[in-house]
Amino acid sequence: MMAPIDIRHVPSAHRFEASLGGQIARVEYQQVGKVLRLYHTEVPPAFEGRGIAGQLVRAALAWAEGEELRVEAACSYVRSYMQRHPETLKLLA
Repeated sequence: MMAPIDIRHVPSAHRFEASLGGQIARVEYQQVGKVLRLYHTEVPPAFEGRGIAGQLVRAALAWAEGEELRVEAACSYVRSYMQRHPETLKLLA
């Protein structure tokens, strides 16, 4: 697992992102009312396997919880993450 990275919420781009050596890792979302649809997670190949996607998803879920949003896990990685972290399942729409 990689050390914590600097994750930014970029509402104008509808994503949470981290800059990694000039490349961007991200989890993208759509918000419809009180539902946050997390639909795409991407980490540059050179940075895969270091826990970065998990950190991005964790940040997005924490934000959703803080905003009292429900989550639609439309991305397979997000679904898998939530299954591995059952404490997040309470957020599911």
